[in-house]
Amino acid sequence: TYGCIVYQEQVMQLVRELSGYTLGRSDLLRRAMSKKKGDVMKKERQNFVYGNKEEGICGCVGNGISEETANKIYDEMLDFAKYAFNKSHAAAYAVVSYQTAWLKYYYPVEFMAALMTSVIDNASKVAGYILNCRQMGIEILPPDVNCGMADFSVTDGKIQYALSAIKSIGRPVIEGLVKEREERGRFTSLSDFISRMADNGLNKRVIEHLILSGAFDASWGTRKQLMSVYGKVMDAQHHQQKNSIAGQMSLFDLAGEEEKKDFEIVMPDVGEYDKETLLAYEKEVLGVYISGHPLEDYEEKMRRQITAVSADFMIDEEQGTVNVTDQSTVTVGGMITKKTIKYTKKEQQMAFLTLEDLVGSVEVIVFPRDYERYRNMLNQDDKVFIRGKVSVEEERDAKLILETAVSFDQTVRELWLQFPTIPQYLEKEQEVQEVLGSFDGNQTVKIYVSATRQVKTLPPNWNVSVNEELLDALYVKFGKENVKVVEKCIEKKGKTY
Repeated sequence: TYGCIVYQEQVMQLVRELSGYTLGRSDLLRRAMSKKKGDVMKKERQNFVYGNKEEGICGCVGNGISEETANKIYDEMLDFAKYAFNKSHAAAYAVVSYQTAWLKYYYPVEFMAALMTSVIDNASKVAGYILNCRQMGIEILPPDVNCGMADFSVTDGKIQYALSAIKSIGRPVIEGLVKEREERGRFTSLSDFISRMADNGLNKRVIEHLILSGAFDASWGTRKQLMSVYGKVMDAQHHQQKNSIAGQMSLFDLAGEEEKKDFEIVMPDVGEYDKETLLAYEKEVLGVYISGHPLEDYEEKMRRQITAVSADFMIDEEQGTVNVTDQSTVTVGGMITKKTIKYTKKEQQMAFLTLEDLVGSVEVIVFPRDYERYRNMLNQDDKVFIRGKVSVEEERDAKLILETAVSFDQTVRELWLQFPTIPQYLEKEQEVQEVLGSFDGNQTVKIYVSATRQVKTLPPNWNVSVNEELLDALYVKFGKENVKVVEKCIEKKGKTY
């Protein structure tokens, strides 16, 4: 491989031939590298370079190799250890990589649907793939009793959410639903669905979760309407079943198809849940958001501020590691979805937070001093940026220890207006002040003169509240290309979504 370490077996060969390791001992080093055991690898450097008489290792120096060269070779082995594979695995991974790259390029929708099916029981990974799909321009449709399958499927170039991914609904119920639909056609109403599925393990919880996931959205009413009537429909169906068992007939049984429509329960005029409630229910029954995300309006703001995402804190099942480094300082951003207060031995309050971003969640620990300082912005549903130290434990998701918290609303924004020359600015100064005067706030306004690259900060009494109305007025007056909102970063930007 032209001097480049590609396989774990090459490490074993290097330490045997250069330093006199036995086959068994070389495999111990290989295993330490594959498991990223830094302390073992550090100790082995001494053995590799200088040898170990007790263990029968002569070392590179003992074999006539200079100390400098031996250390350089070991450094290369450490670099390789960051992504080490044995030869058979590397070859197999290469084949799978080519296959999946081909599928992703030529059949992106089918590929992503299959990928999401492969992690159907891991809501965090599904959420990550949903974000990937949106970035690829692939639309995710909610579950649908008339189109959906047990697994993620493709409908008209879009991914249909898997019915079996809805919580509290067993796969046998979904398989019965699909079989009923394929044998007797589409379901035509909520009543039709309940009557046809009555013998397939249907209960009120199943119906609730189907409604709140959007599986009945097609044409039967809003989720709020369906939630308000499904109980009556199920009770009516149960009553009808009891009469059938008793051999009794009702007027409904004697009615014709047209007349039966008059017996259908009328949907109440209650509208639909607001977006926040709708999304909260989706998260509850699916583990992910489908119709949108509470943070989607803040995606650009988050990109500018964060240096890590929640996925970086999650342990990789294959490697057994996380992407963040222990004791490193990072900034994450998102919405607090859970808050637990604990008391220390000194009866001081500290908090454990669950901070959710666009791909998952991370646990944040807030010690008493910092909790006292930031407690007003650390409540459930608050949107914050948190800067802190990473805490990594073996075989567990990493955590973040809070050092600084900044509310999404507290990030520093500046309004910049550009003019070619100072005389041209002075000519328009009165118009600038007229527009700014109607939007009083706390955000600084800066004037940039492009010819001389001069910047002038307007006095605090001209600070504004930047919103769409102000920007539209400035675009009309001075041109969109001359108006810019700059958001100052909490710290230097790093990794983004």
